[in-house]
Amino acid sequence: VQLQASGGGLVQTGGSLRLSCAAREGTISGYGMAWFRQGPGKEREFVAAIRWSGGIHYSDSVKGRFTISRDKVKNTVYLQMDSLKPEDTAIYYCAAGRPIVSSVTLIPSYYYWGQGTQVTVSS
Repeated sequence: VQLQASGGGLVQTGGSLRLSCAAREGTISGYGMAWFRQGPGKEREFVAAIRWSGGIHYSDSVKGRFTISRDKVKNTVYLQMDSLKPEDTAIYYCAAGRPIVSSVTLIPSYYYWGQGTQVTVSS
C-alpha cells in the first residue's frame, strides 16, 4: 500500500485545515489508519487513529479540536483540524496498520506510511 498525504499549508492561529490520506496503490480496506506528526526538533508523536471497526482515538493535545474520519468508498482518510495553535506546527504523516486497542498510539503498529505534509500555524 502506498499512501499519499495532502492538504497541509500555512494558516493563522485559530484557523482550520483538512488533511487527506489516499492510497495511491493498493487499498486501505481492512486497515486501521492513523495520523502522526513530527514538530521541529521533536520526536514523531501520535495524533489520531480510526480502527477498521470504527473505533476512534485522539491524543489529549488535539482532543476536541481535531476530527479523524474515513471514506471507505473513496479509500481515503481525513483529519479535520480546527482551532489550530502554533504548537500544532509539524509534518503530519498518515499510516496504515492493524493495531489492537492498546497499541493504536504506537509507531510500530503501522506498516505503511505516507510521505508527510507540512502544517504551519502562525501566531
